[in-house]
Amino acid sequence: MTAARARHILSGSRGEGYIDTAIKILIAVVLGALLLAGLYALFGETVLPTLVQRIKEMFNYAG
Repeated sequence: MTAARARHILSGSRGEGYIDTAIKILIAVVLGALLLAGLYALFGETVLPTLVQRIKEMFNYAG
């Protein structure tokens, strides 16, 4: 009984196909790229200029 059940489970064709996995990977890559592009834009235009200005003010001993 157990051997027949195991054989039936192992011979089953249920489960994910290659197309499903490829689509999931593609979606993950696109979302990751969008997230990185958003972070790069945020840090490039907002955070880094402010950071550079603060560092210059911090080391400006003459003034």
